[in-house]
Amino acid sequence: MEASFRQSIHLEYLTAMTEAVLTERETPLAVGDIAPDFTLPDQDKNDVTLSELLKKGEVVLCFFPLAFSPICSTEMTCITEDLDKYAGNGATVLGISADSFFTLKAWAEQLGLKQTLLADMHRKVAKAYGMYFEPLNISGRGTFVIGTDGKVKWAQVRELGDGMDREEVLAAVAG
Repeated sequence: MEASFRQSIHLEYLTAMTEAVLTERETPLAVGDIAPDFTLPDQDKNDVTLSELLKKGEVVLCFFPLAFSPICSTEMTCITEDLDKYAGNGATVLGISADSFFTLKAWAEQLGLKQTLLADMHRKVAKAYGMYFEPLNISGRGTFVIGTDGKVKWAQVRELGDGMDREEVLAAVAG
């Protein structure tokens, strides 16, 4: 009975995620919202699917506007430095921007970034998460911690010029 209940909850979650990804949001996701599922190419052109990663643990989604920009470079370098701390808490960290995978690959190599960077070239994920910044046709800046139940556990949306507080994000994952 326990396995059947889990399968039922998992199916419910997948259905909700599938429906959620089809909707563009005016406002960013909030704590308790179901995180829309997605598949995007990473900097090595490998497809990465949120629901698959959630089977292994929490996922930290870090939306950033542009590779090769100062604040984004600082944020992603800090994440690389903290990857062991995230992994120690069972979390996978993904950077997401509207850049191409070619751009993300070159940027990751230049900075020595170790985390997975996802290319949301059609802005579908940014729009589904309420993170699309239309005036510049880019992702906004924000971080979402997605729990293994597929719901937003913690969220912080920042102005384009405001970098994340790395200790605050680590505390959200650890808590």
